[in-house]
Amino acid sequence: MKFIADLHIHSPYSRACSKELTPENLYKWCQLKGITVLGTSDFTHPKWYQELQDKLIPAEPGLYALKPNLAKNIDKNIPNTCRAQVRFLLQVEISSIYKKNGKCRKIHNLVYAPSFDTAAKIIARLEKIGNLRSDGRPILGLDSKTLLQIIKDISPENHLVPAHAWTPWFAIFGSESGFDSLEECFEDLTPEIFAIETGLSSDPPMNWRLTGLDNITLMSNSDAHSPEKLAREGNLLDTDLTYQGIFNAFKRKQKSRVIKTLEFFPEEGKYHIDGHRNCKISLQPKDTLKHKGLCPKCHKPVTVGVLHRVEKLANRPEGQKPKTANNYEHIVPLKEILGQTLNVGPSSKKVNLLYHQLLAQFGNEFHILRQVPTDTIQQQGHPLLALALNRMRLGQIQVNAGYDGEFGVISLLQKKDFTPTAQMALF
Repeated sequence: MKFIADLHIHSPYSRACSKELTPENLYKWCQLKGITVLGTSDFTHPKWYQELQDKLIPAEPGLYALKPNLAKNIDKNIPNTCRAQVRFLLQVEISSIYKKNGKCRKIHNLVYAPSFDTAAKIIARLEKIGNLRSDGRPILGLDSKTLLQIIKDISPENHLVPAHAWTPWFAIFGSESGFDSLEECFEDLTPEIFAIETGLSSDPPMNWRLTGLDNITLMSNSDAHSPEKLAREGNLLDTDLTYQGIFNAFKRKQKSRVIKTLEFFPEEGKYHIDGHRNCKISLQPKDTLKHKGLCPKCHKPVTVGVLHRVEKLANRPEGQKPKTANNYEHIVPLKEILGQTLNVGPSSKKVNLLYHQLLAQFGNEFHILRQVPTDTIQQQGHPLLALALNRMRLGQIQVNAGYDGEFGVISLLQKKDFTPTAQMALF
């Protein structure tokens, strides 16, 4: 079975996250976006754990569905073009802050569990280590290797995946607090690590530059802090719709497979290149080296971004694809594209109205971004959208890359595209 999974999100109990992140809203937005399996987020938080238990019921092995009475109320307002089954998979992100090899490490890891009973055992162990109530993404003084050992001792079906692996401040390869290899972090338990999450600021070709990742499957997820941010990245899988089937795909077992990851253009990520946000200074790696790692304006250290960090650890030239690598596809969120076609912000009322009209007309967001022929979209009266989608699919973009916590900007349209002559040429 082919379906899309987004396996890293957050709950309303995580800092800086929307109160709209309820199971009902997640169920709704999965259908609008085109997601079949969604991570639950934050299962270690007691209030969220209880809400999940109250609102979800067992479905396929290791997966959960929204209770029928709750789903029925939501389905009334879902366009027929978008209606589909949605499943939930128990997931949490753990922030580990600890010292190792003489350096402070700040590593975020994703933990997955196959059942509420197993999740409860993880919670019981972690409660002895730190506070699980203050944040949906708990901060623990716990070595990543020890965390992995704990969850594997509870059940071999529990899994750990390093989150947004290249983010400077909180990631396994992060420039500010990470490691130079998986082995340095997980030591003799490294064989238990079968996947890493690329994060918004890197994509597969960047990760391919490390031969040490050739046998590691690349995973891409939204890390959504609000329902509308679901599916800004995802995983297209071909496997059984079960917990084991999904992880067999990432482990490359039993004919299960990751067909491709659906990726941000990495330049749009908040930490793609180097820079200093306060001074509005962004730098390519070679310029950072030229300035000895200092901001040319205030002379304080810049934040070293993902591109620079990859370059530092890379032992393979650009453009070489490992034989074991999965495919990938770059996407831009539909509301961002519509904002460009309408010359307004992606959160405007005009964009929201057109967004829902398009979903009712053509189907879910992933279907529009990836599959609806641009000729069809053009013929239905959306020529600029057709042009923008065609350029996105071909990778014909203009970029202002993100740096030091500032998202980058992907431009798919130019001023000349809005002239009457250009409009006529589209037909």
